[in-house]
Amino acid sequence: MAVLPRTLMSFAIMTMLIELAMAATHTVGGPNGGWDATTDLQTWVSSQTFLVGDNLNFQYSPSHNVLEVSKADYDSCQGSNSIQAYNGGSTTIPLSSPGKRYFICGTIGHCSQGMKLEVDTSLATTSAPPPTASPAANLAPQKSPSTTPAPSPDTPLASSLAPETSSAAPSPAQSPELAFSPTPNAIVIPSSESPTSISRTGSSPEPSAASSLNNKGSLTLGFGIVMMLFLAF
Repeated sequence: MAVLPRTLMSFAIMTMLIELAMAATHTVGGPNGGWDATTDLQTWVSSQTFLVGDNLNFQYSPSHNVLEVSKADYDSCQGSNSIQAYNGGSTTIPLSSPGKRYFICGTIGHCSQGMKLEVDTSLATTSAPPPTASPAANLAPQKSPSTTPAPSPDTPLASSLAPETSSAAPSPAQSPELAFSPTPNAIVIPSSESPTSISRTGSSPEPSAASSLNNKGSLTLGFGIVMMLFLAF
C-alpha cells in the first residue's frame, strides 16, 4: 500500500518540475516598451499567452506604481481599494492560479491614459506518456489469418472434396491395340490369325467354312504325327 502514495508524490514533483521548466517571465510592454503611458499595452497583452507558473514583470520609473484591483475598479480606474500595491521600479508578480487579474497605475490620470492591464492566466497542458504494453502481451503469439478460401455456399461439399478426374478418352494414337477401320460400322483388332469382323451391336461372330476346314486339317495332321511317333517307339 505504500507504493501508491510514493507514486503520487513522484508524479506531483514531476509535474512541478515541468511547470518550472516551462515557466516564462513576461516583461510588460517588452521588448520595446514598458509600464508607461506611451506603450500600447492592450496590443502587447493580446499577443501573449499566460500560463500558470509564469511571472509578470513590471519595469517602470519612480513616477509610476503597480496596483492590483478588482474588475469594477479596473473599469473605473479606481485605486483606492487596491488588492495589492507595488512600487520601487521593478515588480515581479507570479501567476500562480488560473483566471483573470487586473492591474493599473495608481498615479492620478495614468490609468485613463492607458496604463491598465488585464491578464488572463490559463492552466498549462502537459501530455501524459503513452501507455506501455505489458510483457505478456508482447510475448503472446500472433495468429495469422487463414488463407484457405471458404467453400462457396452454392457448391456442394462432396463435389468440392472429390478429386478431379480426366474425362478425355484416349486417342487412337495413344492406344496401340485398337485400330479403327475406314468403315464406321466395324472395329478391326490386329492378330496373328485371320481377322474377324466384330459387329458394333455386340453379337458373337460366326466362323466361316474355310476357317473350320483349316482347323480340322490341322488336327488330323497333328494326330497322324503323334501315331507315327508312337509306332516308331
